[in-house]
Amino acid sequence: MYAIIDFGGSQYKVEKDKKLFVNRLETAEGESFDIDRILLLDDNGAVKVGTPLVEGVKVRAKVLEHLKGDKLIVFKKKRRKGYKVKNGHRQYLTQIQIEEIVG
Repeated sequence: MYAIIDFGGSQYKVEKDKKLFVNRLETAEGESFDIDRILLLDDNGAVKVGTPLVEGVKVRAKVLEHLKGDKLIVFKKKRRKGYKVKNGHRQYLTQIQIEEIVG
């Protein structure tokens, strides 16, 4: 059984016990929460496609930890002008684990 969810402006394929990195959530570590924006549900071959959402289905997830992602280097340069700028960026992330798909 798997589901396609819309969470935080991105779409994810989730299954039971799968771990995901999503943008930082305000939920504390160890707490569970429900995701109700389900776009598609596959229950062993029986596929339900939402219009736009599947009704009566929820995905329960648990927050494992809050962390920062890998550093990305943002480098800008204009040739022959002597212009160079180097910046770094680390995204704030939350690791979640899918506990169950209810419905």
